Amino acid sequence: MHKYIIKRLLYLIPILIGVTFIVFAIMHFSPGDPATLLLGEDTTQAEIERVRELMGLNDPFIVQYGRFLWGAVRGNLGNSLSSGLPVSQEIGARLPATMLLAFGSIIVALVIGLVMGILAATKQYSIFDGGSMFFALLGAAMPNFWLGLMMILFFSVYWNNTFGYSLLPSSGYGTFRHLIMPAIVLGTAHAAYITRITRSSMLEVLRQDYIRTARAKGMSERKVVYYHALWNAMIPVITITGLQFGVLLGGSVVTETIFSWPGVGRMLVAGIRTQNYPVVQGSILVFAVLFSLVTLGVDILYAFIDPRIKAKYKS
Repeated sequence: MHKYIIKRLLYLIPILIGVTFIVFAIMHFSPGDPATLLLGEDTTQAEIERVRELMGLNDPFIVQYGRFLWGAVRGNLGNSLSSGLPVSQEIGARLPATMLLAFGSIIVALVIGLVMGILAATKQYSIFDGGSMFFALLGAAMPNFWLGLMMILFFSVYWNNTFGYSLLPSSGYGTFRHLIMPAIVLGTAHAAYITRITRSSMLEVLRQDYIRTARAKGMSERKVVYYHALWNAMIPVITITGLQFGVLLGGSVVTETIFSWPGVGRMLVAGIRTQNYPVVQGSILVFAVLFSLVTLGVDILYAFIDPRIKAKYKS
């Protein structure tokens, strides 16, 4: 197992180099001049050229990329053009909010998705099955911004106008009540995919011979479903959950914007809008590392779910 982990970690090196190169090239060749953005439009051309020289913007592209890559290896992602603070410090200040929202959302998605998926599979063609599939279609098609606005209107605006206080805060960060609406908005969309995957995986497992054998031995249906079938149906569920969690760690820009959630995704969009190159490059690099580590964690988790995969690692 440890050899596999080391091999996967080594695979991250070319992936991260490729990601950083593409992002750096896009930002480098995009319109706009960081020196002009830093000094403002009213400054002289001589002052702009002096700052460009200090920032190393007159160096060849490959030299600038090598300098950025060497700094990233040492944990130096540069300084923000707007605030002047180190990018690593700004990301570190916002990353806990993004992590909290990602964990809250994936818990909501798993609770809803697993319950509805299991019910749909064990009661196939029933009202539970039809209702679960309708929810999955609705959740996948419903825009996050619309659901977020509707929840704000009901739980904050309408509730405040009717009862004199807001049931849930419409924006902000810091308490559990602030997390509820953003987590539900994000979790509902991801729960739709988990519901469909859980249902299809459970149906496939429930048709296996060993499930019929367990039933023939007189084992209770509850034990058959939750001990034998569900455990073996979790591999594809873990896969989609891991991928969705990696996406959530990248920050849900729309949801963070609607609820004024101070996450990294919101900072990334602001950096793109203002052409704050160090913030954009540093944020995407952190997202790439987190997503790669999440996928590695999912692969390792497979071994604890399916003994056949553990045996393959040992061999």
